[in-house]
Amino acid sequence: MEKLLLIDGNSIMNRAFYGVPDLTNVNGIHTNAVYGFLNILFRFLDEENPDYLAIAFDLHAPTFRHKLFEAYKGTRKGMPDELRQQVPYIKNLVKEMNIKTLELEGYEADDLLGTMAKRAQSMGMEVSLLSGDRDLLQIADEHIKIRVPKTIKGQTTVEDYYPADVFAKYNVTPAEFIQLKALMGDSSDNIPGVPKVGEKTASELVIKYHSLDKIYECVDEISKDSIRNSLKENKDLAYLCLKLATIETNAPIDVSFDELKNELTYSEGGYNILQELGLRTYLKKFEDNMSKIKNDVSLDNLSVTEIESTDALMSLLDGIKGASVSLVKGTFGSVIGIDDKFYKISFMMNINPFVRKVLFEGENKLIVFKASDAYEMLEDEDFKKQSKEIVKNLYALDLAAYLLNPLNNSYTAESLLSDYLGLTVRSDSLDAKEQALVAYGFKELKKNFDERLNETEQFKLYTDIELPLSLVLFEMEKTGILVDRAGLKKYEEDLSVSIDELEKKIYEEAGEEFNILSPKQLGVILFEKMNMPSSKKTKTGYSTSADVLEKLAADYPFVSNILEYRTLTKLKSTYAVGLASAIGSDGRIHSHFLQTVTATGRISSAEPNLQNIPVRTDLGRQLRKVFIPKDNCIFADADYSQIELRILAHLSNDTTLIDAFNSDKDIHAVTASKVFNVPIDEVTSAQRRAAKVVNFGIIYGMSSFSLGQDLEITRKDAEKYIKEYFEGYPGIRKYLDTCVESAKEKGYSLTAFLRRRPIPELKASQFMQREFGKRVAMNAPIQGTAADIMKIAMINVRDALKKNGLSSEILIQVHDELLLEIKNDEKDEVVKILQTEMENAYKLSVPLSVDLNVGENWYEAK
Repeated sequence: MEKLLLIDGNSIMNRAFYGVPDLTNVNGIHTNAVYGFLNILFRFLDEENPDYLAIAFDLHAPTFRHKLFEAYKGTRKGMPDELRQQVPYIKNLVKEMNIKTLELEGYEADDLLGTMAKRAQSMGMEVSLLSGDRDLLQIADEHIKIRVPKTIKGQTTVEDYYPADVFAKYNVTPAEFIQLKALMGDSSDNIPGVPKVGEKTASELVIKYHSLDKIYECVDEISKDSIRNSLKENKDLAYLCLKLATIETNAPIDVSFDELKNELTYSEGGYNILQELGLRTYLKKFEDNMSKIKNDVSLDNLSVTEIESTDALMSLLDGIKGASVSLVKGTFGSVIGIDDKFYKISFMMNINPFVRKVLFEGENKLIVFKASDAYEMLEDEDFKKQSKEIVKNLYALDLAAYLLNPLNNSYTAESLLSDYLGLTVRSDSLDAKEQALVAYGFKELKKNFDERLNETEQFKLYTDIELPLSLVLFEMEKTGILVDRAGLKKYEEDLSVSIDELEKKIYEEAGEEFNILSPKQLGVILFEKMNMPSSKKTKTGYSTSADVLEKLAADYPFVSNILEYRTLTKLKSTYAVGLASAIGSDGRIHSHFLQTVTATGRISSAEPNLQNIPVRTDLGRQLRKVFIPKDNCIFADADYSQIELRILAHLSNDTTLIDAFNSDKDIHAVTASKVFNVPIDEVTSAQRRAAKVVNFGIIYGMSSFSLGQDLEITRKDAEKYIKEYFEGYPGIRKYLDTCVESAKEKGYSLTAFLRRRPIPELKASQFMQREFGKRVAMNAPIQGTAADIMKIAMINVRDALKKNGLSSEILIQVHDELLLEIKNDEKDEVVKILQTEMENAYKLSVPLSVDLNVGENWYEAK
């Protein structure tokens, strides 16, 4: 009988990281997780000797469970930096070893493991599933063995679970195991469970009734009033928890078992990674196979000519017209491919003039992996040109790949060459012939991508929006934003004083000192010492999540102090201290603006994330004061007003909504009038606030359950609000239904600019997955169109500034907002350009409105 070995990658990484003492290489890179991961991997490969093999990883993105319950896993701490830096090494090693990895947006690794385990079982295979997550015990079967490793001081032991083993340890069957979790909850995943039902009560109920359905069928038999009443009052919550805890075994992952064949490879790439990390223990495994790997790669049909002078390099373009010029940059030199000829360029030679010649002279096309590979070689004078003039002869492979598959979690040259051409190469190889193969691959990828972009009608989106935008983002990153160091230090010091004062107050009210940021210690103080009402206590203690504390804060000032303490410490560690460490030698922060990350087309920011500067509290907003313009400059902040609602009006063609915007009416008051059936001039502030939640909730496909939670009303009232909304705006209901039906038929949504967002969840077997897919189908066209309009505005603002010879610059983009640094003597002209270009970026059936302010810092401008 054939055997499949499935491995929970994230779980094993965590086990390895916490089970193996800290190790670092000579460069200070932490390696204990990599070492421990390989220990476990090779041990179980030897033990199992599987015919098929796969490793599943979680994506750093929301899943369908977050859509069901926003606070899902909300209490989990972030991944330690020491582990985070090791994750790419582990994933790259797995790839180099030819082991199939499973990842899917909207799903957890558990779902993918459960799906593949059940598929394999149905094909008559034996399955071994290696994971430290006991949630997977629910899929244990006579042919599915769950193996739970424990790593202590570098030594790994394992517990094996078939159904009989699950029953022996927990006194429940695998199917009953998940009923248990639904009732008692799980603090590690922040699954609330049923109030007043702890582990003991949950066990008794499941042992007696076996399932949630049977419990509710016989609920009146339960003798204890508090338990019976709590079950009745929280039936919806109980079934929600069951959905959250149940592993999806029909995830829409498109993987064949041929892809999972155990054909372990010890590649040169894997060897290089181990060598870099200094993990000599495993180098021998790879060394023994190196000669075989090299012989398997045939590069005989490629010849590489070495270029020895700048004149020779520049002459390569003589008489060449309409050629594809591939550039592969390496550490010790580069390779240039011109059609089917390849040239090695020493790192000592300046290739910038050659790149500029391709871009600005003739009709040849420069193909690079990332647009920044070309921009880095331009001169200051070049950036004064219009964006389309700069990018007209440029081709960036990662941008094209992103448009073709925006759900991909990363885009590397190696993965594109492998996925689209079947080429296995390393773009950072020192071997000139292998670099030449990459250059050849770049040319072939361009052909492939051009064909696909035209087929999907996204070529214009690529050439007119994404490519010129990459220039704008490069300039923004290069410019950065100036930070008032003294002001930031003062902000940190003021926070420290406030934290110390609040800490003393909390200790005094608690009657003892404790770790305020420890959920376990805080739970004891709140629910045992101070006797505040608590829903339950689990093995790890009481839940002290923000949701729990916010409910208590209204009646207990002490809890308000705890929440404020959390806010202050977060502001200090993440922003005051974190931002200070990101300031460069020029006094500016140079964030990275990421163009190929979000599925809907939005731009994101990282290292540091300047789009996430707090705005909800005044203290958070005060942080914006430390962002300042350079001398003789001011800031201008321009923010699209209600752009997604305006796009909804345009796309839905709802006459009522269009009229409201065209008449410059208060859209939230209009909605309140319809939802609450009152004249618009009698709408109260509370009704308007509720209508605002409804307006924006509709865009995201908000359910009555979520709306009820947000407005603190019953689900029945929330359903009534939604019903009244759609009766008041019938065009919106029709439009959203059409979005869902179209996405079901095509498999993707479209923006007004034909940007595609695949929605595989719509074909999922599980109801909640399909519901998530419907919400995506409703929102993605709106959010994506807003993102596209902002991108057009950024390009047009940038080009207008250059065209008019102005030196003012775009610094930051935050979704619907742009921040510019403007020279004082250019203020009036730039403000006019900014307002005009943003409002005229795209013609809607309603006006695009922009709120624009200027100030001496970001706080004043906002």
